[in-house]
Amino acid sequence: MVKIVDHGTWPLGEADEGVHPVGGELLWSESFYLDFAAEDGSVAGYVRLGLYPNWGRAWYWACLVGRDRPLVLLADDHVPLPGPDLAVRGRDYRATQEVVAPMRSFRLTLEAGAAAVLEDPGRPGAGPGGGATTSLEFDLEWETVGGVYPYGFIPRYEIPCRVGGVIRVGGEEIPFSGYGERDHSWGERDWWDVSWLWSSGRLDDGTFFHGMRANVGFEMPWPCFTVPPDGPLDHREGFTAATEFGEDGFPVLSRLAVPGAPMTATPLAFAPVTVTSPDGAVARFPRALCRFEAEDGRSGYGWTEWHQPAGWREHGWR
Repeated sequence: MVKIVDHGTWPLGEADEGVHPVGGELLWSESFYLDFAAEDGSVAGYVRLGLYPNWGRAWYWACLVGRDRPLVLLADDHVPLPGPDLAVRGRDYRATQEVVAPMRSFRLTLEAGAAAVLEDPGRPGAGPGGGATTSLEFDLEWETVGGVYPYGFIPRYEIPCRVGGVIRVGGEEIPFSGYGERDHSWGERDWWDVSWLWSSGRLDDGTFFHGMRANVGFEMPWPCFTVPPDGPLDHREGFTAATEFGEDGFPVLSRLAVPGAPMTATPLAFAPVTVTSPDGAVARFPRALCRFEAEDGRSGYGWTEWHQPAGWREHGWR
């Protein structure tokens, strides 16, 4: 039996692994994230499928980064909405998302013929389109470790995982074994209103962690958990974070106040995207493979995101 944390606010069950009834808001969406990183940080990536039924589209993002590798990025914000099976078909790519065993196992496949190759994703104006391309294929499976963590105040849950399978990029085949997290949420989400930090990783002693903090003008019990080596997932109280940014707006360092394991997150490889609202507002979404260094000497790898809508610098990141 997989442990599911109960905050006493809304029930989460195996049926929530599927798609949900659509709300009436224009920006109602359902989102599936899956990220992964090798234990030594040598290769990593993530995929996000976002469904926007009232806007008449889906977003599909997939990337691969790593040591001495350029960013390989597929970012399509005009995908035809998939059916309940979540099989995605875009221009020159197709992808599947499959719940193999609810709350236990999830499989993802991608076959893309022309993902963008970006040597400097932090350069202003860098993005997919108009440059070098390569093929990108994923056949990966996420296996739950420790339990399932729903947020206490919105319909969203996180699952720490072992990740294994095969990656192909260009003519290279990479047998992959590592760790990551998958994330599923649904409801209204306005990307052009609130900024936030989200972070997830695994330390070298086998401890998983996750924390999220939105910049809403006050502190609150932000969602946070840890999973000790070979142990069950534990909810923790008191997570927060502070971030330093460079002149280009990209984060340089975040200090994560994970209860019991304060640490720093240093970006190693960015996979940023830009998102545009129905009325033309623009927000930046820098997401990066990070090295985490805990104050007690442990270290590890994972992913962090720093969402940046208009006016984000004044949103209290410290």
